[in-house]
Amino acid sequence: MSVQQVITEKLSAAFQISHLSVENESHRHNVPAGSESHFKVVLVTDDFESLRQVARHQAVYKVLADELKQGVHALALHTYSQQEWAATREAPASPNCMGGGKH
Repeated sequence: MSVQQVITEKLSAAFQISHLSVENESHRHNVPAGSESHFKVVLVTDDFESLRQVARHQAVYKVLADELKQGVHALALHTYSQQEWAATREAPASPNCMGGGKH
């Protein structure tokens, strides 16, 4: 099972999700082809209704602790309540990688 699939399954099991997108953005970074180290996660759940961004991110990090220890280098987290998502319906685009040999 790919790391992307594991992330999707773990988040789906941990939260009452109304929208989830997990995108492997490793190809945009200075890593070997086929890497699974950089991900963009858009997670919409009413579980986040009363939480600030830091607490939302901490909740995601807790669920994905093993993946972060075992090779996931970066998570671009975009966490929304359903009400917040209804107002935007789109997460910001990821910036281009400026590290390693990509610039």
